[in-house]
Amino acid sequence: MKLRRPEDLGRGFNLFWAGQTVSVVGDRITVFVVPTLMIFVLHASALQVGVVAMAQYLGIPLLGPVAGVLVDRWDKRRTMLVCDLLRLAAVLVIPLAYWLDQLSTPLLFGCVAVISGATIFFNVGYLIAVPAVVPEDRMVRAYSRLEGSNSVSEVAGPSIAAGLYSALGVGALLVDAASYLVSAACFRSMPRWGERTVVEGTVWERLTAGFRMNWADPVLRRVVLAAVTLNSGGPIFVTVLPVLAYRGLDVSVGEFGAAMSVGAVGALTGAVVAPRISQRLGLGRTLAWSLLLHCLVGLGVLAAPALPAGLVIAVTMGCYGFFMSCINVCSAPTRQARMSAEHQGVMHAAFRTVTWGVIPLAALVGGLAVSALTDPLGIRDAARWVMAGGTLLAACSFLPALGIQPRLDAAAREEKRQPADAAPALTESAS
Repeated sequence: MKLRRPEDLGRGFNLFWAGQTVSVVGDRITVFVVPTLMIFVLHASALQVGVVAMAQYLGIPLLGPVAGVLVDRWDKRRTMLVCDLLRLAAVLVIPLAYWLDQLSTPLLFGCVAVISGATIFFNVGYLIAVPAVVPEDRMVRAYSRLEGSNSVSEVAGPSIAAGLYSALGVGALLVDAASYLVSAACFRSMPRWGERTVVEGTVWERLTAGFRMNWADPVLRRVVLAAVTLNSGGPIFVTVLPVLAYRGLDVSVGEFGAAMSVGAVGALTGAVVAPRISQRLGLGRTLAWSLLLHCLVGLGVLAAPALPAGLVIAVTMGCYGFFMSCINVCSAPTRQARMSAEHQGVMHAAFRTVTWGVIPLAALVGGLAVSALTDPLGIRDAARWVMAGGTLLAACSFLPALGIQPRLDAAAREEKRQPADAAPALTESAS
């Protein structure tokens, strides 16, 4: 019998990982190209950029709870494949509309909203896929590899996007469309997993159960509170960044892409070292300190224009990405360990609904704040101070996260005591 090496996560995971790696690189192209198109082609305002950024997450409060219930009842693998094809179609509409001279902010809003809706269903399946194809003792390693792919996409994606946009214009989005085809093909080739299951309870009962699960568990409750706080301020920072770069600091498309790619090396480093840090400090403690540091390093944008803008963006985003990778690597295993397999779908969907549901509002607030402050402060200072305010708000996520590690430690001690407690009880019963 062939023994599996500890680092071998299996063919199913490798296909999943390959498809995701290609897909997330393509996603970076769309994330980069859409605001660039709005600013340089449609001459959109900061508010319009914020509105379209809001569309990226608008479906979460609308579809998130239902997505968890439905994905639990559907074939998960097939659902993710269909979601890839829907996103492919929505991306293709944007270059077609541009070539037909029909591109507009409302159309971009609609396309981004469709991509967001399909991604909501996809992400519920994504979080179920990992524990379905990877043994529990290797999940942190699996998430480290997936987070590494996300980080690689952040390193390569902006530079690729900037180069493709310079060469092809809106045609760069065709590369993202092709990436969804690759992802769908990988899902099609995976060994079967996640078949449709019969779940007890009505849709409404399952819907409300997901929220109760997240709030009743003391660890999940603190992760939820931390994530809500983080997502109340973080999206303000991310939404306003291209406005600051292009309009406030006069950074070119190529320079911005290069700065983002160089800075994202930090995110890749974070994905690699996060498992080692969490082994030494514990998942909860690593999560808490990563939340605090991830937010505070965002204040680095205030160094521009006193220092070169490209350098400031690269260093700030490198540190920002490093700690974001640590957050992502620690958060999912912490939550999954608290819930049995049959409840993973509704638990993750409810978590995403609550924690990501604030993102559309945060993105809109970022655009509104910059628009309101531009006249008295100028576009550069308005963007800088709005981003600083957003990251300070997000830093408060550290406070609820502080209580996670003590509860994980208490649960581990209780689990160790249970076998020892069981023996006397059996002896007394026998006598």
